[in-house]
Amino acid sequence: LLSKPESNPLCRGFDPLFHIFGANFSMNAAVRATVRVGLYTGAKVYFVHEGYQGLVDGGDHIRLATWESVSMMLQLGGTVIGSARCKDFRSREGRMTAARNLVKLGITNLCVIGGDGSLTGANEFRTEWSGLLADLVKITDAEAKQSSHLNIVGMVGSIDNDFCGTDMTIGTDSALHRIIEVVDAITTTAQSHQRTFILEVMGRHCGYLALVTALACGADWVFIPEMPPDEGWEDHLCRRLTNQRARGSRLNVIIVAEGAMSRDGQPITSEQIKKLVTDRLGFDTRTTVLGHVQRGGTPSAFDRILGSRMGVEAVMALLEATPDTPACVVSLSGNQAVRLPLMECVQVTKDVTAAMAEGRFEDAIKLRGKSFENNWNTYKMLAHINPPDVKSNINVAIMNIGAPCAGMNAAVRAAVRMGIIQGHNMLAIHDGFDGLAQGQIEPITWTSVSGWTGKGGSMLGTKRSQPGKMLEEISQNIAKFSIHALVIIGGFEAYVGGLEMVQAREKYEEMCIPIVVIPATVSNNVPGSDFSIGADTALNTITSTCDRIKQSAAGTKRRVFIVETMGGYCGYLATMAGLAAGADAAYIFEEKFAIKDLEVNVQHLLEKMKTTVKRGLILRNEKSNANYTTDFIFNLYSEEGKGIFDCRKNVLGHMQQGGTPTPFDRNFGTKMGAKSVLWLTEKLKECYRHGRIFANTPDSACVLGMRKRALTFQPLADLKEDTDFEHRIPKTQWWLKIRPIMKILAKYDIKLDTSEHTDMEHVIKKRSPLGK
Repeated sequence: LLSKPESNPLCRGFDPLFHIFGANFSMNAAVRATVRVGLYTGAKVYFVHEGYQGLVDGGDHIRLATWESVSMMLQLGGTVIGSARCKDFRSREGRMTAARNLVKLGITNLCVIGGDGSLTGANEFRTEWSGLLADLVKITDAEAKQSSHLNIVGMVGSIDNDFCGTDMTIGTDSALHRIIEVVDAITTTAQSHQRTFILEVMGRHCGYLALVTALACGADWVFIPEMPPDEGWEDHLCRRLTNQRARGSRLNVIIVAEGAMSRDGQPITSEQIKKLVTDRLGFDTRTTVLGHVQRGGTPSAFDRILGSRMGVEAVMALLEATPDTPACVVSLSGNQAVRLPLMECVQVTKDVTAAMAEGRFEDAIKLRGKSFENNWNTYKMLAHINPPDVKSNINVAIMNIGAPCAGMNAAVRAAVRMGIIQGHNMLAIHDGFDGLAQGQIEPITWTSVSGWTGKGGSMLGTKRSQPGKMLEEISQNIAKFSIHALVIIGGFEAYVGGLEMVQAREKYEEMCIPIVVIPATVSNNVPGSDFSIGADTALNTITSTCDRIKQSAAGTKRRVFIVETMGGYCGYLATMAGLAAGADAAYIFEEKFAIKDLEVNVQHLLEKMKTTVKRGLILRNEKSNANYTTDFIFNLYSEEGKGIFDCRKNVLGHMQQGGTPTPFDRNFGTKMGAKSVLWLTEKLKECYRHGRIFANTPDSACVLGMRKRALTFQPLADLKEDTDFEHRIPKTQWWLKIRPIMKILAKYDIKLDTSEHTDMEHVIKKRSPLGK
């Protein structure tokens, strides 16, 4: 249990003064979390302004951080403590000066937020620390003894996502938001004028931004440094653009990473591509170079949550570090925070560069990690039509069930195109199970789903109806339209509907077909998956709305906002939005609360109003408590806050279901849709008996979900035990363990469970098949 240093078993043997240093391109959510959790342990925390330059210059550049000093950080982009390149720190004399500044303040723990260069510099500083102390003059023996070793922990802040060992670096998702906003704006004008648009994004050495952008917008071509195009790519590109226009497409989109190159190592520029398309095809072509717009703006909800989680884990790593512990970097694997040896990650990152230089491009893709490799393989399959010569004669149907959400259409598009590539005939079922029962079924083609990745809602139409009362009609239409496999994309209703179809197999033989359920709901309440398509878009909507609500209190002061979120009985949105928006409390069904808890929260806000931060934010999940309604909580806070603060109430409603999907939901939906059809294709081979499809085993009807670090298929029937059908939520939910972080960052005096602390993992061993 992490409490105060004097009573904390993790802190035994440590100086009770615990210091943290943030440097170089830091993200403010990570800085805020690191500072507040550090202060929560009873430590002193210092800001080092202007990166390593501030460390060398010392003086006012190294200042004590306070709780209130990080209050306004969450919604700000960039870094409020500054970042600067530093030639002085590259010399031993500069590092000795930096060491003296730290020793004089008793700082022996550094948290460095930056790219591989910043983190490598920190490790070098740590390695030579004892030598620097030995050469220092004007320090006492007591100071030298107190500062005998230096602990380092790193967090990677880089929009390029170019650091190996982590699925995402802090800042990448926000950069993707900026890029996709531009792509969506460009798409409308390109369609109007039948233009070809070439978009150049950042990524000098890493093509992650370009690749995910291409996936998220369905680009016709993408150039990335890890995989240069084959010789003769000019002819191939022109042929693909011409074919797209011949199929009725009114626009072409080409994404180029700034570090794109040919097989012989020559740069491929956006202007070069524009000249090629214009000269050969005569297409009206425009080029847009985004530049530093990708680095600016408000951070996304994903980045705020990632930064906050990484900051907490960084403090834990420093608390547990010993003189023998190697410098580590806090990384993300799936939805898990992991610690990796810093220099192993740096080495693998260098191996990528070496592989590209030596022409080992497949190795470069693999070294980037599973996430990058999966993105590349998915894009390659979906980028252009390449169906097999022989058709499979298999009919695969797709439907949406439940409430609409952003990202559903991306999953449908990917499933349709992957099915066509596999040689299947794809069928669209309109209006859910009602449409299946009424025969609202028609073929859906490659071009039918063009442009669907960026569209919110459900293009197929969706309803909440369950199949239970329509099983007879449904079975007849499955036979009539020769449906051999079914993809169900939706929320909790999709899971229950799929389960009812499985249970009906005993009576209706037509139901004995492979079925896959893809979770898609803003509530994120489908059993079998840590994430649902649509939840990220809803979360960003809530977070941005809370930012505006909080901003409205900047002039009035002493105001508390009570905001009601969607989610049914699932508190995911309220909890995660609370963490992303810096809420003072988030009431959810899963964590019971009583009048005493409300009293504690009111008292907390009364104390907060005595500080320089004179505003509060309270989130309430819509079904968190039948009696303590949003109106009740609003009235209670208004009464208790009289004379100290006033209250305002906001019910966000269905705006959380609308809007264009975020890059995360587009990418997630695309990968889920493609993977589902590949799985069905294999299942169909297993279930082909005596000239027909017959699937009646539990593993022939599965939920495709993200579980910790991987996409997995789990039988619908196996998930029944972990499902609370009355309240439509899973019985175990991973994000509940994050709630204490939100409370600590809001300055509640609680205990943080560290029983599942992260152990150091290794990167090099994972890459051993490459012979590196």
